[in-house]
Amino acid sequence: MIDEIQKRILEEVADLHEVPIGAYNIRANSKMAARNTTANIDIVSKEDGSGIDVKIKPGTKNESVHIPVVISKTGIKEVVYNDFFIGEDSDVVIVAGCGIHNCGNQDSQHDGVHRFYVGKNAHVKYVEKHYGEGDGTGKRILNPGTEVYMEEGSSMEMEMVQIKGVDSTVRDTKAELAAGASLVVRERLMTHGDQSAVSIYKVQLNGEGSSADVVSRSVARDNSYQKFDAKIDGNAACSGHSECDAIIMDNAKILAVPQLQANNIDAALIHEAAIGKIAGEQLTKLMTLGLTEAEAEEQIINGFLK
Repeated sequence: MIDEIQKRILEEVADLHEVPIGAYNIRANSKMAARNTTANIDIVSKEDGSGIDVKIKPGTKNESVHIPVVISKTGIKEVVYNDFFIGEDSDVVIVAGCGIHNCGNQDSQHDGVHRFYVGKNAHVKYVEKHYGEGDGTGKRILNPGTEVYMEEGSSMEMEMVQIKGVDSTVRDTKAELAAGASLVVRERLMTHGDQSAVSIYKVQLNGEGSSADVVSRSVARDNSYQKFDAKIDGNAACSGHSECDAIIMDNAKILAVPQLQANNIDAALIHEAAIGKIAGEQLTKLMTLGLTEAEAEEQIINGFLK
């Protein structure tokens, strides 16, 4: 059963206000809370209990899979492995995410490893949201690992979001692309207090005509720390682009580490990075409309992270 706290967290990480349509697997406090499969999408627990296998039949169109995780007890620490097998010529949406409510004095931690095997000419939209809350002294720790293996002509859009309440996170994403495969990543991140967030992207463009576009937008406030570490290897005639665009505030620290490696004469690779404070003229303009400085800052940040 899902209690009221868990329901609220599900709304934050998966936009679920009720039981979703289609396939889903809801994990709450290290146990399966609810599951549904469809004719085209099967969800099977791993024999050792460490996670699930999601199997999507070839040609599946306009279907979704929701696999949120909620933790509402202090002191829970778990590692979960979820594997996704996306059949050829399918077009699906996968919504993941983890929310931690910690009101105790022990750390709560979820490390989730998601491995995607994307078949030829398949398209996947993947949404991952992380959220933390609770007034306890225990930390809320989330370490997602993502591995993507893309066959010829496949495409994947990844939306990675963390806006509130996560004390520590290391987001480690690896991708290998075959000929004609396309990967688009959009990361949105905000840290505050003493939080720490590290984002690592390692993309291998192995096939002719493969492409990757990795863009991160982030805001670091108070005494928080962020690191964006992106490496794209062009191993064929391909195109790759990575970008870090960050707003720094208060006493925060941000480190951007761009890496491009061309191993083929026809590999076209670009990196862009910009870190700076909110422009004074932006604040002044909004304040002339009647907003306080704090309200103006919030308006600018909300627009930046949309």
